[in-house]
Amino acid sequence: MDTDRPAIYQHPLAYLVGLEGVALMRAFAGEHDRAFVEARLADVRALLDAADRFGDGRDVPPISTRDGYRHWAPRYDGPNGFWGMEEPLVRPLMEGLPRGVAIDAACGTGRHTEWLVEQGHDVLGVDSSPDMLAVARTKVPGARFAEGDLHDLPVPDASADLVLVTLALCHVRDLGPVFAELSRVLRPGGRLVVSDTRGYFVGSPLYPLVEGADGEFGYIPNWQHATSEYLQAALPVGLAPRFCREYAGGGADEDDGGREYTAAAHAGNGAFDPGADLELEDPTRPPDIWQMMPWVEAAAHAAYARTPTLIVWDFEKE
Repeated sequence: MDTDRPAIYQHPLAYLVGLEGVALMRAFAGEHDRAFVEARLADVRALLDAADRFGDGRDVPPISTRDGYRHWAPRYDGPNGFWGMEEPLVRPLMEGLPRGVAIDAACGTGRHTEWLVEQGHDVLGVDSSPDMLAVARTKVPGARFAEGDLHDLPVPDASADLVLVTLALCHVRDLGPVFAELSRVLRPGGRLVVSDTRGYFVGSPLYPLVEGADGEFGYIPNWQHATSEYLQAALPVGLAPRFCREYAGGGADEDDGGREYTAAAHAGNGAFDPGADLELEDPTRPPDIWQMMPWVEAAAHAAYARTPTLIVWDFEKE
C-alpha cells in the first residue's frame, strides 16, 4: 500500500468552483442551454464573494489501508448505499456457476463471503485488515478467513474455482502483479469476478478516500483505472473477459443527466444560495464532498451526469 504520496490540500471552495467548472465545460460542449450557463456563472460569482465563509482548507496526509480500515471497520457495514447498487450487478454473474472453492479476496467484513457460503461454496475470505476480518469472522462462521494481500494470497496454485474481488482494486496502483496473482490461484476454467469504483473527481485518475485513524484524519490513496488497464493486466496471464460493463448513478445506464436546464424548471432550486447555512458538519476534518454537493445542486448534477461510478468484469481462466 502506497503511503509515500505527499499530503494533499483540500479547500471547500476549490471543490465547489470545480463542480461549476465541469458543468460549464459540459454546457460549452452543447449539453445545456444559455440559461444554464448564466446560472452557473452567477454561482461562481456568488461563491467567490462568499469565499471567507469556507475557511482555509486543510492539508491531508496519506495513511495506509490498514490504518484507515481499522477506524472504519466497526461501521463499515452501513448504512452504505453503494452496496445496493453493486451487489445486484455482481452476484448474477456467479449465480449459475458450479459450487466449488471460492476466494473472496479483499473480503472486508464479509458481505459477499456470507452470500457465497449461502450459495454452497467452500469459501475463504482474505483481507489485509485484521479489524475487518474480526468483523467478518463473527458475521460469517461458515467461512474460513486469512490475513493476506492481493499481491500474495495465502492459497496454493490452481486451487480455486472462483475468485471475487470487489471494490478493492482502486487501492492498487499497478494492476499487473495483482492480476498475475489472481490468475495463479485459479484453476483452468475458473472465474474471476471483479467490481471496481470509477472515482469521484471528474478528470483525475486520483480520488483520495478520507478516513480517520488514531484521532486524526488522512487519505487512503485510490486510483481510477482505465478500462484498457484491466485488459492489459488480464490478457497476458490467461484471463479472458466474458463480461464487462460500466454503470452510472444508481447502477442503471439510463440518460438521467442530459435534460436541458431552464430557468423555469430550476427557479430557486439547485443554484448556490449565499444566505444558506454553509457550515461544515465537522470543521476539524477535511471537507466532505457529499455534504457540499447540495450547496451547488444543479452544477453537481450536471458535472456527474452519466459518469460511470462502477465497472464490473467477469474473466475466465483459459
